[in-house]
Amino acid sequence: MIRTCRNLVVIASCAMLAWGCNEQSARESGPRVASTRFEKVPAVPAATDIPEGNPGEPVQGQETYAKVTDNPFVPVSREPLSTFSIDVDTASYANVRRFLAQSSRPPRDAVRIEELLNYFHYDDPPPAGDEPFAVHAEIAGCPWQPDHRLARIGITGRKVEAGGRPLSNLVFLIDVSGSMLAPNKLPLLVGSLKTLVNQLGENDRVAIVVYAGASGLILPSTTCDRKATILEALDNLQAGGSTNGGAGIQLAYDTAVQNFIKNGTNRVILATDGDFNVGMTGHDELVRLIESKARSGVFLSVFGFGMGNLKESVLEQLADKGNGQYGYIDTPREARKVFVEELGGTLVTIAKDVKIQVEFNPARVGAYRLIGYENRLLSTRDFNDDTKDAGEIGAGHHVTALYELIPPGKETALTGDATETLEFQTPTSTGGRHLESLLVKIRFKAPDADVSRLVKGGVVDGDTPAESASRDLRFAAAVAGFGMLLRDSPHKGNLTWSRVVDLATPAVGEDPGGYRREFLELVTKAAALGR
Repeated sequence: MIRTCRNLVVIASCAMLAWGCNEQSARESGPRVASTRFEKVPAVPAATDIPEGNPGEPVQGQETYAKVTDNPFVPVSREPLSTFSIDVDTASYANVRRFLAQSSRPPRDAVRIEELLNYFHYDDPPPAGDEPFAVHAEIAGCPWQPDHRLARIGITGRKVEAGGRPLSNLVFLIDVSGSMLAPNKLPLLVGSLKTLVNQLGENDRVAIVVYAGASGLILPSTTCDRKATILEALDNLQAGGSTNGGAGIQLAYDTAVQNFIKNGTNRVILATDGDFNVGMTGHDELVRLIESKARSGVFLSVFGFGMGNLKESVLEQLADKGNGQYGYIDTPREARKVFVEELGGTLVTIAKDVKIQVEFNPARVGAYRLIGYENRLLSTRDFNDDTKDAGEIGAGHHVTALYELIPPGKETALTGDATETLEFQTPTSTGGRHLESLLVKIRFKAPDADVSRLVKGGVVDGDTPAESASRDLRFAAAVAGFGMLLRDSPHKGNLTWSRVVDLATPAVGEDPGGYRREFLELVTKAAALGR
């Protein structure tokens, strides 16, 4: 299915059901704007090494954040392909909000622009029928660099209504160490999980594992027709002792496996400030444990709480390797957003190991820069490697990626070799030039599958100016600009705080939940703090 609007190209919805779609070349001559072709492409085996990441440096007391270096511009002549794993995490936005609420600028490495973008819902059309997600792409002028273009790729996950959600087998893995004593830690954590329990059906199951100096099962797997018992167990939690996170993770997974629900949601929910200081403390050791347990079909989601000991550099990667999401809960309102408004995305995975690869047309694009996703970059060969871990999409999730594009002839010339079979490096069948500026390819697996599927579609630049771009592109540009200013990015161009407000204000729209209006308040707070 292709939806085409003025100056916009909407790539067809992506699903395993789409493999029977009729193919039509995106390069045929004629007045068409573009078309999307669906192909089934075999997996290509490659190396299975997994980067361990940067454990980060301490800031704000004992908080740590993995180092983030802004992606540079890359000449298409050198690297015509850009490959990365999708990311549905939103922790950075809530954490940035926490700093600004305290009249403090967030550490530069705490600002991950992709997580700011993905905090918000967008108006991209949902997928049709049972298809897991739909993809939309558009190109318009770049608000902070008048000579550049801005491309937005948006993925919208299929929603799952409460009555259609599969049964859940959840294990709450709760940090009750001494570092959790603060009001914005264990008390907020307990209230947040009680909010989640109250959304579950009577046949869903909850177990509770705690860890401090030692770990223990304080509530065996219990059906939610006994919610009072579950809520009472949460209310009885007390903080004290040091933190043996590794032992707790092991026990939580064992409990989830013992109560595994076939075709259900089987998930460990880790709630902590991330202060692992007893037992299995090694970053690499924890990551390997999580990776091995994810193969059992039990996924891991991680939620951070509090300040002072927040170990984002550990928590984010645990969620990544556990096929789950990483969130940060700073207020009861955020708990409601995660565990009520977005419960389907929090619990139900609709696609896993989702990778994006964009091929740029050198006749239309001279250089490009992926905005954000610095810790999600993949090599070209990783795209076709089904053993390579990537991100997951939950029901109702929105994923947004932005590329800043430099027109041909205005980029710095570099040389290099491509290692992938490319579509824009050869003439069209009719001898004409390719119309598309870029080709978006997405690989994904069904939640219970080991073999990926591929969909792809071309995107034509209709020369839309920045002020005439879609509301979603303008708002996403404002959010990215906010992040670039907070990070003091070398690519921020002519951005100012007032320019970000001017971009975002007319793009707020209906704004259910008031999150876009809240964003404007955060920009004002950041501007007041200066640089």
